[in-house]
Amino acid sequence: MGGDNSSATLSLRPLWERFGAGLKDLHPAYFAMPMATGVISIASHFLGFASLAQGLFDLNLLLYGSLWALTLGRALFWLPALLADWSDHQRGVGFFTTVAATNILGSQFAIVRGNLAAGYGLWWFGLVLWGLCMYGIFTALGVREDKPSLAEGINGGWLTAVVATQSLCVLGCAVSPMFGASRPQALFVMLALWLCGGMLYIWLISLIFYRYTFFRFPASDLNPPYWINMGAMAISTLAGAALVRHASSSELLRALLPFLRGFTLWYWATATWWIPMLVILAVWRHGIKRFPIAYDPLFWGAVFPLGMYTTSTFQMAHAMELPFLVPISRGFIFVAWVAWAATFFGLLRRLARLARKIGA
Repeated sequence: MGGDNSSATLSLRPLWERFGAGLKDLHPAYFAMPMATGVISIASHFLGFASLAQGLFDLNLLLYGSLWALTLGRALFWLPALLADWSDHQRGVGFFTTVAATNILGSQFAIVRGNLAAGYGLWWFGLVLWGLCMYGIFTALGVREDKPSLAEGINGGWLTAVVATQSLCVLGCAVSPMFGASRPQALFVMLALWLCGGMLYIWLISLIFYRYTFFRFPASDLNPPYWINMGAMAISTLAGAALVRHASSSELLRALLPFLRGFTLWYWATATWWIPMLVILAVWRHGIKRFPIAYDPLFWGAVFPLGMYTTSTFQMAHAMELPFLVPISRGFIFVAWVAWAATFFGLLRRLARLARKIGA
C-alpha cells in the first residue's frame, strides 16, 4: 500500500508543477475575459437576445469566480510574482481589469437579472478595488527607481484605468435607487468619476499616441489592448448616457444636461474615429507584416471594446433620442459575437493542449 501511495504522489507531481508554473505566470489582465463576456451579455439583452444574455451571465459567474480563485491561489503560493506584477509597467495596469470586471458583473445583475441589491454590493466591492489599484499601482510605478523608457513601458492597456473608473459610474447609475435618500449625492459621485475618467483618458492617450507616432513601432508591439483606445471612449459614452438618463433624479445633472450630452457625443465620436484606425493597423500587423494570430489572454482586451461600443451606441441613441444610430448597434453585435466566440475557442484549444501535456 505504501508503494502505491508513493507512485501516486510521483505521478501527481508533474501535474502540480505545471499548474503551479501557470499560476505563477497568470496575467493580471485575464479579468478582461469576464469584462468582455459581461458587456456582450448586456448588449445582447438590450438588443432582444434574452436567452443568449442569460447564458452569458451564467458563464460569467463561473469565469469571474474562477479567476478570483486563481488570483487568490497566486497570492497564497506565488506572492512575490504577484507583487512584481504590481509594480511592472507592462503588467501592473492589468489589475484594473479586476475593477472593471466586478462592475460589469454588477451591471449584469442589475440589467440582465434585475437584481439591484447584488449590483449594489458589487459596486462597493468595485470601489474598494478601484481605490487599491488607482493609488496603489500608480504609486508603485511612480516610486520605482528603475523605470523603462516610454516606448517600452506604455501601451493601450494603460487605459484600463479609464475603463475601471467609468465602470463605477455605469454601475453606480444602474443601482442608484439603492442609495435611497442619498441618491442625489451618489449621482454627484458618479458625475465626478465620469469626469475623472475623462481626465485620465486625455493624459494617457496623449502618451500612447505620442509613443506609436514618434517611436519605432514593430508589429509585435501592436498588441490587442490597443483596442482599449476605443473601448475606453465607448464606456465613457455609456457612462455619459447613464448620467443623462438619471438627470431627473438630480438638480445638478439637470442643470448640466447640455454639457453631459455634448461630452457624451464627443466620447462616442472619438470611439468611432478609432475603429477604422485600429482595423487598418490590424491589417498592417497580420496582413502585411505576417504577424501570426495565436490565442493570447490579451485578446480579451480587443473583444471588450467591440461589445462596449455596441452597448454604448445603443444606450446613447436612446438617452439622446438619436434612433438613426440604433442600426449601428444591431450590426455591431454580430462582430462582437464572432470576436468573443473566436477568442473563447482559442482559450478552449489552449486548455485542451495543456490537458494533453499533463496526461502525457
